[in-house]
Amino acid sequence: MQQRVLGRDGLQVSALGLGCMGLSFAYGPATDRQDAIGLIRAAHERGVTFFDTAEAYGPGINEELIGEALEPLRDKVVIATKFGFRNGVPTEGLDSRPERIREVADAALKRLRTDRIDLFYQHRVDPEVPIEEVADTVKELIQAGKVLHFGLSEASANSIRRAHAVQPIAALQSEYSLWWREPEGEILPLLDELGIGFVPFSPLGRGFLTGKIEAGRTFGAGDFRSTLPRFSPAALAANQAVVDLVRELADARGATPAQIALAWLLAQRPSIVPIPGTTKLHRLEENLGAADITLDAADLARIDHALATVEVIGDRYPASNQRLINR
Repeated sequence: MQQRVLGRDGLQVSALGLGCMGLSFAYGPATDRQDAIGLIRAAHERGVTFFDTAEAYGPGINEELIGEALEPLRDKVVIATKFGFRNGVPTEGLDSRPERIREVADAALKRLRTDRIDLFYQHRVDPEVPIEEVADTVKELIQAGKVLHFGLSEASANSIRRAHAVQPIAALQSEYSLWWREPEGEILPLLDELGIGFVPFSPLGRGFLTGKIEAGRTFGAGDFRSTLPRFSPAALAANQAVVDLVRELADARGATPAQIALAWLLAQRPSIVPIPGTTKLHRLEENLGAADITLDAADLARIDHALATVEVIGDRYPASNQRLINR
């Protein structure tokens, strides 16, 4: 698979990574452990070298899974994980105190069965801790060899600038897809200016852009999409226009909607590395096929024109979660 570079310090990763959260967290029952390990290793066999996890996915359970799966491949892969929630539990609130960051790093090293964290993100900006203090703490961890690169997630332009001035940021991870394009306004130009890579999470709209979620679909209590306004029955019905558009584009190219959605992201900038997640091998292979699809300027202009006619309905998160983003 084609390689891409995150940040000016040259963190090289596969053009598509694997978001591992859904293997054990947020989308219903966890995948059987051996099946999950098999999927992660199958991704590497197919060219994926970039794997994303976090303390909060479990908490700790997802990191342990990644550690076991990638231990035999450790020197051939890049592992990203995150700190920033009290006790690793998002519902307990934010915690990016320096002592907590160090504690999370040491625990992650053990769970990941490694001697270094390739990319260490602040999961969400903590307004109680100056971002400069966070960046300086990660800088100390880099100097100690425990961390190689620093990242932020869902951070505002102001936070990015302030943190980057203390410790260069390799990557920002935030949501970005055909149905959530807010980063194009202020964030992407800033990342270009500072030489920071961009790692879109939910590049397939939490499954919606695959075309497999029909209007009227409901989600169980263990699936966090049941709490998201954008996945309410009314919003799903209204937003089918987006899926219809992507499906039409895919049919014209002999591709799937998921492949077009990912190829569109890859075409935006060479510094963009999407991390779609899946629990199924055939979906993994479908997603990776996007790396072989090239959308030219005419394709992109056609997509932009078509999307301009569609209004996406529903917020990304419930009101209680909105306060955690873009700080």
